Amino acid sequence: QVQLVESGGGLVQAGGSLKLSCAASGRPLSRSAVGWFRQAPGKEREFVAGITRTGGNTVYGDSVKGRFTISRDNAKNTVSLQMNSLKPEDTAAYHCAARPLGALGVATEQRAYTDWGQGTQVTVSS
Repeated sequence: QVQLVESGGGLVQAGGSLKLSCAASGRPLSRSAVGWFRQAPGKEREFVAGITRTGGNTVYGDSVKGRFTISRDNAKNTVSLQMNSLKPEDTAAYHCAARPLGALGVATEQRAYTDWGQGTQVTVSS
């Protein structure tokens, strides 16, 4: 099992940027594909972005393509989400999640991830 802690959330104006980080402990995060999900009040949790174990492949949700970039630093056991051109509709709690050992590739479904962080709040004002 891996423990995940997100950081970097906050309040930003529309058009601004934030960078979220997901730090892991318990085992090397390099052994897992990682995804970012978000959940706004009253809405279902939504896939945002995912990255393979080596970082060689990334996948993005349609609503964030071209604005968000996911990356990882396996030496530091972290995965980051750079968010640019933020919009009020990006307001949500953002969670990182890790796929189980042996699982290949990025998945967009929540059920494919076994370890979750508590989340960090992002609020974008208009």
